[in-house]
Amino acid sequence: MSLYDEGHTVAGWTGTAIGTAGATALGLGVCGWTPGFGLGVAVSVLALLVTWGLHLAGWGKPPGPRPRDQWSLRARDRSAHGGHPDCLGCRLAGRRRTPAPLPAVPGPATSPESTNATATATATGTAGDPSA
Repeated sequence: MSLYDEGHTVAGWTGTAIGTAGATALGLGVCGWTPGFGLGVAVSVLALLVTWGLHLAGWGKPPGPRPRDQWSLRARDRSAHGGHPDCLGCRLAGRRRTPAPLPAVPGPATSPESTNATATATATGTAGDPSA
């Protein structure tokens, strides 16, 4: 079994089922069934809207892996109402949660002597010259 649960949600399966019906109608429209093209486009847009609505209601999942206890299809996403970080669907709905800031990493430690030596060598043009 995979370590990720990508798409194993009510929103994912529902959107796939409706989208498959829309793609089938589009294909029949291309083959000559007159109402197929318009019906296929309408059903495909419906699939998009239903999937988005289910995601916002908590039946989808945030981007990336979830804890294993939330992998069940019956598990609703408890963080959906506040929005997910880096989620286009949540941003389009006006739910803007920013990701937690990364911890600050201190820069390399420099001593005053090494800074003065580098500045002097650069000013005199001897930086990188082994004979100096």
